Amino acid sequence: MHDDFGKWWCQLYWRRLCARLHPATLAIRKQLLPVYAKPIIYYPLSALMLAGIRDILIISTPQDTPRFEQLLGDGSQWGLNLQYAVQASPDGLAQAFVIGEQFVGNSPSALVLGDNIFYGHDFHELLGNAMQREQGASVFAYHVHDPERYGVAEFDAQGKVLSLEEKPQAPKSSYAVTGLYFYDNQVVELARSLKIACPEEIAWLQRWIDDAALERLVKPLAKNGYGQPHAHANGKSLLKACLCRSPALPCPKFC
Repeated sequence: MHDDFGKWWCQLYWRRLCARLHPATLAIRKQLLPVYAKPIIYYPLSALMLAGIRDILIISTPQDTPRFEQLLGDGSQWGLNLQYAVQASPDGLAQAFVIGEQFVGNSPSALVLGDNIFYGHDFHELLGNAMQREQGASVFAYHVHDPERYGVAEFDAQGKVLSLEEKPQAPKSSYAVTGLYFYDNQVVELARSLKIACPEEIAWLQRWIDDAALERLVKPLAKNGYGQPHAHANGKSLLKACLCRSPALPCPKFC
């Protein structure tokens, strides 16, 4: 069991350019756009804070990394240690761990995509369960009505992941893989062992299935990704409602 959360490291990661939000994202990264009262990146950052993670490496493009640094600084205003790294091209999740090898070292780590917002009952307990795993990896999944639009995970009765498929025509389950992952300390070695780049997270996660080490964490949990205009608009309304009911919804405050 990992009792010292200070030994956990996390990478907050960007994906490829979001053309579906053009023209809004022609001049600014999607993660910097506001959803209700705060930039999108504040919300995945809050998920890491809720897990007790304080050392975070933010990986982005050469153009956008200075913008994130201008917005977030070194994180000391929230008790965080924020560092920054550049990924020249969107070559996948595995490359993020190669870039962050010195940052992660031999510690267990987490990775969250910078455009995901998580909320739900007992979310902090789910995070705690993931951090207590000493071996393997954990993926967060959630139930959707249109699984053919997502990466889909198939589970056995014990919750072990059996297969992952990217946008399958005949989904084996209705659980979509989200952009929040927890890994043991073998993640950097595994990332370096890949012979080819894995631009999709499904291809990267498949390596953990090959070693029978990937498990799901599923409870009443919701997640919003903001890759389309209607999702962005719906997210604003949803967050407004949540914050009005519960002002303590975890999220960094402006200083």
